[in-house]
Amino acid sequence: MDRLAAMETFVCVVETGSFSAAARRLDIGQPAVSKTIAQLEARLAVRLLLRSTRGLTPTEAGLAYFERAKRTLEEADEADNAARGSASGLSGNLRVSAAVTFGRMNVVPHLGRFLDQHPQLGVDLVLDDRNINLMEEGIDVALRMGNLVDSGLTARKIASCRRVVLGTPAYFARHGIPTCPADLAQHQATVYNRSGGATWTFSKGSEEQTATLSGRLRVSAAEGLRAAVLADQGLSVASWWMFEPELASGAAVEVLKDWTLPDQDLWAVFPTGRMASAKARAFVDHVQKSLMTER
Repeated sequence: MDRLAAMETFVCVVETGSFSAAARRLDIGQPAVSKTIAQLEARLAVRLLLRSTRGLTPTEAGLAYFERAKRTLEEADEADNAARGSASGLSGNLRVSAAVTFGRMNVVPHLGRFLDQHPQLGVDLVLDDRNINLMEEGIDVALRMGNLVDSGLTARKIASCRRVVLGTPAYFARHGIPTCPADLAQHQATVYNRSGGATWTFSKGSEEQTATLSGRLRVSAAEGLRAAVLADQGLSVASWWMFEPELASGAAVEVLKDWTLPDQDLWAVFPTGRMASAKARAFVDHVQKSLMTER
């Protein structure tokens, strides 16, 4: 049995979650996939996958093998690319994770250029506001914002963005414009639970003020925050990225401009213990360049 082919089949099964889906991706029959996995488990003398009515789940040994196998396949691809020369571009598949709104507004519109540069490369973009498990989901690189809770992650900061207090002109016409952070307590606000919560510390020179947003609506996804603010339901604290089109067009306006909030950092996060692949590094460089170019 070709070891690299077996590794590729196993990695594909874990990433897709089933023999049938892996067979479709590999363009082979499902019996061939099942046979390859059975032979692989027999050769290693260990169970790699747990089969149930809910699908396939890697065992602890299976997850460890998945990580090493994926790394081996990536290194083989990089060796091929090095032999062919850099002009051949990248190939294979890259799995990327990002928050829904950031991915929709700041990643997807620029993916075309990246894919044009690497016609042999495919990208699986997993959009989820949760910080998903990179190893379990087979993610090569995740784009995450804010403070990184897990200090053991391999991460690289690629950009920072201002946080602003904003709302629609219609909302401020009805309720007035706050002139200092203390005024925010008198306003209806939508709170985004995944980005700092309701209490914020504002700075102006050497002066600091802490203010707590007052609102009855809390949301766990940025799309909900955008919808509430743009429906004139209140003001909010958000990154410039999240409302950039509306701030540019005037559909949303920034207030308290003479006060500053902590920036929101954007990180490229890689699975722990794995050296970032050439594909992942190239993608991160592309995102970083896109963010700098557009601003």
